Amino acid sequence: MASNFLKSIPFFLFFAIVMAGDPDITTDFVVPKNYSGNGPVDGNFFTFTGLCNVVNSDYTQTFTVTKATTTNFPALDGQSVSYAFLQFPAGAFNPPHTHPHSAELLLVLKGWLNVGFIDTNNKLYKQTLAAGDMFVFPKGLVHYQSNDDPNQPSTAISAFGSANAGTVSIPLNVFTSGIDDNILARAFKIDVATIQKLKAGLTPKA
Repeated sequence: MASNFLKSIPFFLFFAIVMAGDPDITTDFVVPKNYSGNGPVDGNFFTFTGLCNVVNSDYTQTFTVTKATTTNFPALDGQSVSYAFLQFPAGAFNPPHTHPHSAELLLVLKGWLNVGFIDTNNKLYKQTLAAGDMFVFPKGLVHYQSNDDPNQPSTAISAFGSANAGTVSIPLNVFTSGIDDNILARAFKIDVATIQKLKAGLTPKA
């Protein structure tokens, strides 16, 4: 019985690897059933103009991410690619987070960024990137980006190997998802009052 199970392990590993990314499609592209374009599908369906305003705009006052995913660019469905345009005002940062569906390939366009990720052995890999530098954040690992220049903004663009890489913010996921305060206090070895202060600081103001 054990021998048969062990023989099946390679199959399950292969199955897990295949299922880890976006599913393959059997057509050239996917058109949503509720597509409301004018007339038949043409070049407009494959064009996304949602980054025009941010690329040509003045710098933002807070860290801003503008995404091109299947949510706002349906032509990406089944293509296993997406983009995010990141704008960092002076001193801004992108808090620790993960992308469960894809690795992230970041290219700094202007300014510079301090970046890093933590592997499953809790080792930190960090780097300072200048304009033109690229850095890859492996799939599913916790990572961050920070513009530590007190005077100059930075911009970057990230490419993903998924039409919707997903984003899990570590601070929000831990402190605003409803986990009991006592559980969090025990996990972080601090008192409940401190946990409640952390939660209050992360809760959006009405």
